[in-house]
Amino acid sequence: MEPEMNGPPPISDRTAAALRLCAHQELLIALRSRWTQIFALVFAALALAVAASGYVLSGGSGMQDFARTSVSLVQLVILLVPLTSLLIGVLALAPERGAAELLFSQPVARRTILLGKLLGLFAALAGAQALGFGAAGVVLFTQAGGGGAGEFLLLVLGSFLLTAVFLGLAALIASGAVGQRRARALALALVVWFVVVLLFDVAALGLASLLPSGSASRLLIVAVLINPADAIRTGTLLGIEGTTAFGAASLAFLRFTRGTGGAIALLSASILLWILVPPYLAGRRLTKTDI
Repeated sequence: MEPEMNGPPPISDRTAAALRLCAHQELLIALRSRWTQIFALVFAALALAVAASGYVLSGGSGMQDFARTSVSLVQLVILLVPLTSLLIGVLALAPERGAAELLFSQPVARRTILLGKLLGLFAALAGAQALGFGAAGVVLFTQAGGGGAGEFLLLVLGSFLLTAVFLGLAALIASGAVGQRRARALALALVVWFVVVLLFDVAALGLASLLPSGSASRLLIVAVLINPADAIRTGTLLGIEGTTAFGAASLAFLRFTRGTGGAIALLSASILLWILVPPYLAGRRLTKTDI
């Protein structure tokens, strides 16, 4: 007979179970949230509106195909997904003092709780986006056929990556506001969105206009690689339209990265760092916070 195993389960098993529990609980809370539901409905409505309006703006009628709709939706995704991820993330990850004390008094590592909540939030927001993309995709398929569906799926992937990046930034912001007033954290989230998504490009273009042509090109290329929104936008558009995405700018970018393979590698590395580093820093900050 095999000896009977006594005692508590291994620490890794307990950590994994706690992680799954936190993720499942956060997923249920996020799915029941009116903010998530409103985001899903608004995202679906805007995706359908963009698909229907493309030919109208060019003097035609009817639905665009998948490829045209993907290009038209890129800017909407870049604007809306980071903002929603930051705001919903901060609201969920920076609980008020009473709730924070109860949550972090449990015999579970704070990093495990944070990671579980991040996974649950990501699943909820990705599901909301999938609902919106899916609704638009069904209508596009019935009206214009399946041409360009691969490019549409690439846009969906880019949207999911944006969600992961900005949820990590939300965790970093919220880790300094746990148990305190969330108004300051929400204001900081709006500032981060404005700087990363809007102001950064304007500042980079303004500075580039003051430099010689070669230095300006290098500056803009580096700016693309260090800004997560720009990196995902560039990668998505290059995947959808190839080297015609930005004309001479895309050719300069490919020369700088020594080909498509180098471009993909650098963009992927930039996005991966933005996905991993902010949650890591948030976990370290949270473990040192007095709640």
